[in-house]
Amino acid sequence: MKLSDYVIDFISKQGVAHIFELTGGAIVHLLDSTYDRKDIACVSVHHEQSAAFAAEGYSRINGKLGVAMGTSGPGALNLLTGVGSCYFDSVPCLFITGQVNTYEYKFDKPARQIGFQETDIVSIVKPIVKFAEMIIDAERIRYALEKAVFLAQHGRPGPVLLDIPMNIQRTQIEPAALESFFDSEEFRGYTDYKQPCASEDIEQTIRFLEQADRPLILVGGGVRAADAVKELREFVEMTKIPVVSSLMGLDVLPAAHPSSTGLIGSYGNRYGNLALANCDFLLILGSRLDTRQTGTKPESFARAAKKVHVDVEAVEQIGKVRADLTIHVDVKRFLTDINKAISGKTLSDYTPWYEVIHRYKQLYPSGGTTSKPEAIEPNRFMELLSSRSGEGDIIVLDVGQHQMWASQSFRLLEGQRLLNAGGMGAMGFALPAAIGAVMMAPERQVIVIAGDGGIQVNLQELHTIARLGLPIKIFVMNNHNLGMVRQFQDMYFDSRQQSTVKGYGCPDFVKVALAFDIPALKIETNDEASSKIDMALQAKGCFLVEVNLETHTNVHPKLAVGRPIEDMSPHLERSELEASMLIEPLADPDF
Repeated sequence: MKLSDYVIDFISKQGVAHIFELTGGAIVHLLDSTYDRKDIACVSVHHEQSAAFAAEGYSRINGKLGVAMGTSGPGALNLLTGVGSCYFDSVPCLFITGQVNTYEYKFDKPARQIGFQETDIVSIVKPIVKFAEMIIDAERIRYALEKAVFLAQHGRPGPVLLDIPMNIQRTQIEPAALESFFDSEEFRGYTDYKQPCASEDIEQTIRFLEQADRPLILVGGGVRAADAVKELREFVEMTKIPVVSSLMGLDVLPAAHPSSTGLIGSYGNRYGNLALANCDFLLILGSRLDTRQTGTKPESFARAAKKVHVDVEAVEQIGKVRADLTIHVDVKRFLTDINKAISGKTLSDYTPWYEVIHRYKQLYPSGGTTSKPEAIEPNRFMELLSSRSGEGDIIVLDVGQHQMWASQSFRLLEGQRLLNAGGMGAMGFALPAAIGAVMMAPERQVIVIAGDGGIQVNLQELHTIARLGLPIKIFVMNNHNLGMVRQFQDMYFDSRQQSTVKGYGCPDFVKVALAFDIPALKIETNDEASSKIDMALQAKGCFLVEVNLETHTNVHPKLAVGRPIEDMSPHLERSELEASMLIEPLADPDF
């Protein structure tokens, strides 16, 4: 059979029904191999970055694999941001790029380029993939495909890339004669990362827990990446321990769950950060504890707590925050083993600790104020939007201030997913990721929340959404500037708003949507918000809502540079902060 047909057959057998791509001469054999098939289809977008983000959204909903393709040269390079997004956020995706014929490729020749659009994508992409290979021998294709998908899903998931020259794509092969990766010594060399957790680590964790009065669980993206949501829920409901989340762990527990204690970090809920600052035991599950979580004073992070850090990758446990116990094991396996160990045990009553957390929640809701009573306050808008959404909806956020408003205040319901772009944090993520999500789960409502800046990066995909008739509801939070950086400029650059206000602009998004035959409306005051949200969510097909905000709308609270995690801006009076602390407060850096 033709090698390109073999590749498409292989992808279909992985349970993947959609390949996201932008056509190009170097992948026409692969595209042609999908033509008229019933089991798999190409989803053509308008930029390869969108194809990569769509594959990521698809994978994050099916939990197994997403696939995107791009042509050689510019097509392959345009995939890179999405490849990096999958790498940093542990999402298994297979990326396939076309390449010039092997007889046109320069290999070790000193020329910059021999073939048209020839680019050494394998060398370029290697720092942000788990595996990359250029196929120069057609007999290698089965081995490379099997290895790629295995590695994408093994251990900490991530992206892989295969670069397939045109003459290799059109080669005739004998599938039964191809070597299998799973018969190789290389495969047998990979260890089973789901080995049982060491009994002494489980026992030590339980001892720490039994000695604690104010325990806390920090859930990172690794819980979702390890497919450990069920096991985490079981652990929480047995132990009754409060749970805080990183940006990537927010949708592991619904907001209404009694243990849910919000987002932590630089843009976290103040009450979540106060809970973390005052805990005396912290169980860290699949979180790399980056600066966005710890703040710039990592030595002050959960400083009174015994800390247990569980992660499948040992390299993530040698960071700035010192743990009392590091456990290098799959998070799902750890939770399975500890659940067995504590089953039937009577643990402490944490009612006094919950009373403290409840007081924090009552005193310190997220959000700011507006200059006019009718103006929309974004955190309250997120609460309103979440109250009109339905169980099982998929919420996709772009990158910017709106992302933080939603992460702070969109109260996730049972079964809802929240797709955040974490490590890469690329503007332009939401529209294409939503396309991938809805292609994977067409029966579920998909809601995009974007900013006026982020949505413009891949605005062209409105056409893809309209052409395919995808039921995606889009809310554009428009404060007419690039607010995340502008807020930073206001804090640290004396409000010199270069390129965020000065030099920046955005169109009328309602007019843009209508140009794509997408129905749209504006929300400009609180009074009309409920009815117009309902109109959009109840409409069939796609709908766009532009939400007008005051220009200087900010994210509140926010952790300033040099402050411990509990001391967020706008800063509490010193006496109030000290009264909120159950441990010794740090000295005020302004004193």
